[in-house]
Amino acid sequence: MITPPWYVITGGPSTGKTTLVDLLTKRGYRTAIEEARHYFEIEKALGINSDQARENVHLFQENVLTLQIQLEASLDPEELIFLDRALPDELAYYRYLGIEPDRRLDQALQKAHYRKVFILDLLPLHHDYVRSEDVQAQHSIQQMLIDVYSARPEPLIRVPVMPAEERADFILKNL
Repeated sequence: MITPPWYVITGGPSTGKTTLVDLLTKRGYRTAIEEARHYFEIEKALGINSDQARENVHLFQENVLTLQIQLEASLDPEELIFLDRALPDELAYYRYLGIEPDRRLDQALQKAHYRKVFILDLLPLHHDYVRSEDVQAQHSIQQMLIDVYSARPEPLIRVPVMPAEERADFILKNL
C-alpha cells in the first residue's frame, strides 16, 4: 500500500486549523475542508442552527463521519493535499462524546493512510457560530486527538504557537 501524499492538519477547537488551511490554499496548495464545519453550513442553509444540529450528538457525529468518508474517498491518492481534520479526528470526537465507535468508523480508519499529521498547539479559545466548547473541553479534545494520532503509524508533528504564516512555513519545511 502506497501512502498518499495527504497531510492532516488537526488540533482541538480554536487552534487555527482553518486559518492555516486557508493560507495553504492561497499559496496554491490543494486543501480539503473540515467536514464538521461543512455539516453546520449545510444545516444552516436548511434553517437549522448549530445548537439544533448538535441536539443528537450521535446522529451529528454519524453525519460528519459520512461526509468525511465521502471526502477522503473522493481525493486523488497521488495528489499532495492538506486536510483540515481527517478520519482519526472522528474517533477522537467519538471518544470525547462517549460514543462507541461503530463498524463503519473502524473500517474507514483501517483504510485511512496519511503521510504526516500536524497537530497545532492550542490558541486562546475563540467562539464562533459553530464552536461552543469551553476551555476544559478544548484541552480534553486536544488530548484525545494526540492520543488517537499517537496510536497510528503516521508521524505526528507538533506545531507550536506562532503567527499563522510562520506555522504554514513550519509545516511546509517538515513535509
